[in-house]
Amino acid sequence: MTTLTSTPRADGFRMPAEWEPHTQTWMVWPERPDNWRLGGKAAQAAFSAVAEAIARFEPVTVCVSAGQYENARARLSSAIRVVEISTDDAWVRDTGPTFVINDQGAVRGVDWTFNAWGGLDGGLYFPWQRDDQVARKILEIEGCERYRTEGFVLEGGSIHVDGEGTVITTEECLLNRNRNPHLSREEIEAVLREHLAIDTVIWLPDGLYNDETDGHVDNFCCYVRPGEVLLAWTDDPQDPNYPRCQAAMRVLEQARDAKGRQLVVHKMPIPGPIHATEEECAGVDLVDSSQERDPSIRLAGSYVNFLIVNGGIVAPSFDDAKDAEAKAILQRVFPEHEVVMVPGREILLGGGNIHCITQQQPAPQKRCPASRQ
Repeated sequence: MTTLTSTPRADGFRMPAEWEPHTQTWMVWPERPDNWRLGGKAAQAAFSAVAEAIARFEPVTVCVSAGQYENARARLSSAIRVVEISTDDAWVRDTGPTFVINDQGAVRGVDWTFNAWGGLDGGLYFPWQRDDQVARKILEIEGCERYRTEGFVLEGGSIHVDGEGTVITTEECLLNRNRNPHLSREEIEAVLREHLAIDTVIWLPDGLYNDETDGHVDNFCCYVRPGEVLLAWTDDPQDPNYPRCQAAMRVLEQARDAKGRQLVVHKMPIPGPIHATEEECAGVDLVDSSQERDPSIRLAGSYVNFLIVNGGIVAPSFDDAKDAEAKAILQRVFPEHEVVMVPGREILLGGGNIHCITQQQPAPQKRCPASRQ
């Protein structure tokens, strides 16, 4: 595997939108007992359901530790590829590569530096070096050339692109002192421009309340097509998410994307409030350097945390009164896709959801230079 010293943009590569064709989706098997209750067994069932739902639409590869290989292989259908990779946890959106493509049919990957969402200043576990190796290992398996942003920290869940020159992110995450404190906003934008091949950065102030990733945008606001986004929303002024939603809406209403378009904003209700039970928290191992689990802490549940796959939408449900409305909204904004809802509570208990535990690998594309508008 070659590690390149140039940048994707300089080489004619871009990060495609999630709705562009995929070769496959990557996942990592959950087992970390200080994050997943009961040794990960409940989470493994939830991840398996997500993997099988995705596999209806496109191939799935699940990365599994040596100790869990037999168990995972037995629990996943034969349609799902299982490969042995050592990891620290199961958030492949944030530890896996951000794939980039060009118009000549090549696929490469960006390997961002990973510090477990904040390193020793608010990070969620220590150590994290095996997770920082996940992107490199995946790119090696796939035979993809690699761009490594040594010393520049970024997680895949902190960005959403439209594939046409615009990225949405949050100040709460990318400008956090525990990511890249040595860089200014302008310097961070320059790295995004070079590695995603974007021209416009839309900065939302914050992500969802109590999101332990420091406000990842993929739990709060995502693109559904060029010029249109889906925003987590509450009309309840007493909800701590209310000022966050209002602030995001003000930015989105004023924003123009790289093509000069004003954005259409679709609202997606926020489920809950959702809290872990005493029993669920008691099932998590207690380790000093790991994230606290407590029933008093509101969980950052969100229907926006879904994955677009080839012909489908795989989204979380929460046994919540808003589940049906969420599915209807997704079906309305993705009329060409089949919407599949998969129980998301167990994934949420670990700190994220379906988008966080998946990473799409785009299909190679060959285009004539004149075909891109």
